Amino acid sequence: MIVSENIGVKVNEKPGNLRAEPVAGLLSEPRRRRILDWIQEEGSARVRELALAFQVSEATIRQDLERLEQDGQITREHGGAFLNSLPAQVGTMTLHHQDNMEQKRRIGALAAGLVKDGETIILDAGTTTTEIALRLTGRRNLTVITNALNIAVILGAVPGNAVHMPGGQFKAPTLSLSGDSSVEYFRNIFAAKLFLATAGVALDAGLTYPSFADLQLKEAMIKAASHVYLVADSTKINKSSFTRLGSLDVIHSFITDAGIGATDADAFRKRGIELLIAG
Repeated sequence: MIVSENIGVKVNEKPGNLRAEPVAGLLSEPRRRRILDWIQEEGSARVRELALAFQVSEATIRQDLERLEQDGQITREHGGAFLNSLPAQVGTMTLHHQDNMEQKRRIGALAAGLVKDGETIILDAGTTTTEIALRLTGRRNLTVITNALNIAVILGAVPGNAVHMPGGQFKAPTLSLSGDSSVEYFRNIFAAKLFLATAGVALDAGLTYPSFADLQLKEAMIKAASHVYLVADSTKINKSSFTRLGSLDVIHSFITDAGIGATDADAFRKRGIELLIAG
């Protein structure tokens, strides 16, 4: 059973969280990579919001978007740009980030093994959390709360499962729902476990993401769960994205792959984080 509530609200406010690192003075190439990350996360972006976020002129952003369009990644439109792959992604229910899939499958298998029949869990949107969902189809009587449409379809098709979704604004690249309506929904939820995705995880920067849109939603998910499992492949370790959710203190366990270095592994454990390595 899939339950969707409050569909149609289209509000995304920028929370007051700190950026992972300063953006003023970024060179052109790093700034373009960040802009592309943003558009791959959101599906589109406006010139004005990018100029404000990256602290450069609108003319500079237009030049950046022109270059990204020449590279075949995006298509410019009046006042902004959108991701070229969106129609195909949505049509096939495919997520954008398909790199390191073998590691993500192993992480998914380990994480799914932590879920018991009859539990209530939250699954964040993302490729790694989708791998968890694919391995939970043999569980019985799960209550799953997710903002991801593809995960809702995977687990909602299993008889006996109850799958609940918030309302909100549809984000095509992540096949997910976001916005204030989604945030409010999770503020009224309690779950035993949350499996949380991230774009980057570092001891100093904490958890970081490509844009502002989902920060409040992820904060609400964290507060709704008794135990927070961060799921991320080792390529995301010591990587910082554009916006900062918070320090590593918000997570209890970190599930990653064998690519994590010994020094990093020790550092996470010293922070009091349970480290689970999918071999």
